Amino acid sequence: MNKRTVRDLPDASLAGTRVLVRVDFNVPLDDAGAVTDDTRVRAAVPTIDYLASRGARVVLLSHLGRPKGGPDPKYSLAPVAGALAALVTFPVAFCPTSIGPEAVGRTKAMANGEILLMENTRFHAGEEKNDEALSRDFAALGDVYVNDAFGSAHRAHASTAGVTAHVRPSVAGFLMEKELDYLGHAIAEPKKPFIAILGGAKVSGKIDVIEALLPKVDGLLIGGAMACTFFKAMDLETGKSLVEPDRVELARGLVERAGVRLTLPHDATVAPAMTDGARATNVRRDSIPADQAMFDIGTDTQASYRRAIAAAKTILWNGPMGVFETKPFDAGTLAIAKAMAEATKRGATTIVGGGDSAAAVADAGLESAMSHVSTGGGASLEFLEGKVLPGVAALDDR
Repeated sequence: MNKRTVRDLPDASLAGTRVLVRVDFNVPLDDAGAVTDDTRVRAAVPTIDYLASRGARVVLLSHLGRPKGGPDPKYSLAPVAGALAALVTFPVAFCPTSIGPEAVGRTKAMANGEILLMENTRFHAGEEKNDEALSRDFAALGDVYVNDAFGSAHRAHASTAGVTAHVRPSVAGFLMEKELDYLGHAIAEPKKPFIAILGGAKVSGKIDVIEALLPKVDGLLIGGAMACTFFKAMDLETGKSLVEPDRVELARGLVERAGVRLTLPHDATVAPAMTDGARATNVRRDSIPADQAMFDIGTDTQASYRRAIAAAKTILWNGPMGVFETKPFDAGTLAIAKAMAEATKRGATTIVGGGDSAAAVADAGLESAMSHVSTGGGASLEFLEGKVLPGVAALDDR
């Protein structure tokens, strides 16, 4: 990685310094306001602990959800402060605003080693517009800036990009560094054979990443409902499956250009409806009934993809193989997750590209069995597509 990180900040410069850290605490909350999945909070702890243990006054900024038109108690970060306090050994406090005299005063009154979580950055309309005035207001909260929010790095917002014009140094946190290192190496210098597994509902969401990966991979395995658009391009019956008619010609072109590097499911798990799993059957891809839909890859495909994973040295996975939230259509996704866990044990580098595939790995209890599980679905896709991430570009170069 060619960006400076918190490691490049001398310990002596941190004690008593207000370090403004952009984290990604966009976590799910239940109806009572409690955090139901603290994965993203835990991912930020190494950076927070590192700074607090060196006497920094750690000021945290994050967004949560999509509040409309200003502050909304439903999207308050107050509950997240409690979740963070349970994970760190340093005192954690919450500030009910993130700009203005009260916010700045709270940061200046902090003791060394304390942590202060500010209120939701999206309570301010200028956040998503990368507003200059708001960027300056955020900058007033710290003397050093650290971006550890990879999941938001693909957005040019006031707290991820604009703020860096007013605070220097601006460096990457440990999570940001890890994300860029794993994803960057997967693209630039993967151990071969290198395979990518792409799933999800729509080809349209993965076109750019398919185009970017095709010249680099030894194999590209397709799953999920997006496979049905490819099937349609092969003039196969797709029944009631999700198909993007306006992407069929594109899919046909991809099949022709990719040749043997592109592998489509050999069979499918189909049913009359997603809610009718009891009637699910396994059929060849050229035998999908007209009155049914594909909801998962089939058993032959699972076995084939497991063999490909077993033979690879670098495996990148983004997107589920089926409707993994609903049994029995979780079997294909679970098979991929288990095969990747086995590959990790054998020394392969396994990378899960965030989003639904990361959720599926977590549901299976296999998160720690992967080399790296990305915290940013959209950011990881854009990075793999070769796009510049504004939140990364804004940081200091080495």
